[in-house]
Amino acid sequence: MRVLKIQKNDAGQRLDKFLTKAVKGLPASLMYKFIRTKKIKVNRARADQKQILCEGDEIQLFIKDEFFEAASKDTSALTAIKPKLDIVYEDEHIMLLNKRPGVLVHDDAEGGENTLIMHVQAYLVAQGEYNPADEQSFAPALCNRIDRNTGGIVIAAKDAEALRVMNEMIREDELSKFYLCLVHGHVERERATLRGYLRKDSAKNQVRVEDKSFPGSKEIITKYRVLGERRDGGETVSLLEVELVTGRTHQIRAHMAHVGHPLVGDGKYGVNRDDKRAGYKFQALYAYRLRFDLERDAGGLNYLRGREFVISPDEVWFTKGFDLSGKGIPRAQRKGGS
Repeated sequence: MRVLKIQKNDAGQRLDKFLTKAVKGLPASLMYKFIRTKKIKVNRARADQKQILCEGDEIQLFIKDEFFEAASKDTSALTAIKPKLDIVYEDEHIMLLNKRPGVLVHDDAEGGENTLIMHVQAYLVAQGEYNPADEQSFAPALCNRIDRNTGGIVIAAKDAEALRVMNEMIREDELSKFYLCLVHGHVERERATLRGYLRKDSAKNQVRVEDKSFPGSKEIITKYRVLGERRDGGETVSLLEVELVTGRTHQIRAHMAHVGHPLVGDGKYGVNRDDKRAGYKFQALYAYRLRFDLERDAGGLNYLRGREFVISPDEVWFTKGFDLSGKGIPRAQRKGGS
């Protein structure tokens, strides 16, 4: 018999979800069978796969040792990394990071140690805030994703409760996200709210946008205001601030292309041969501003209510040549916020 005691970062999740992470060698089909047949109990009582675990609970597992992988808790892979992070804000629960274009947030097929989450975990190990050997089911995690070739603010959770609450905020649309983007052409309306319908093609990692609903599509709403325009390589380009009212895959890139203003440097939803020759290596899109519009009780993260965090437009690689004074851009903040 093995006994697993629920720690602070394990609490608040379903039994089956916890076991999937804590006993990696146990197939899901057998896990559910063992729960039904009382070979897995909680506090020596019959368990239910959906029951929520509390700190201090004990799980008794009357199963073979072979199901318990000798999962490496070695921190050498993390301690070997010299963390390179641009920290916008940090406290005991979360970090806000300025992800640069070209940086992966998580592993892809190529893998490697240069993902943002690996550097976050390496940083927390070095700070003494995270020790994989002390955890059964939790590791510091990113709460939102940004495409590899897009830059901007990414949220990292240091503990399980912060991760759960932050995911709820995102799910309930209690975060306002603002982007800077550079688009082709003169944008006639100084500000507008664009509405459309989007469907994702996962196989192609691409989306389609139309003005009217079509099978499999979801409504999208994109707000923008023009911050300025300039001549670039013989054509006009416009700098926009965009607010995502809905947050769908590639929404800004596809929606702006749909209305005739593809992002500079975007080869997926525009033609960027000339952009590449002009030196644009990435699509000109940056998640530069984040506001916490909390409407519900956020528990230990209530202190974030009404807080706004900004990366200065001067730090965004494609804003050169624009005078943004008097445009109502909030003051940029760094570690500790305001």
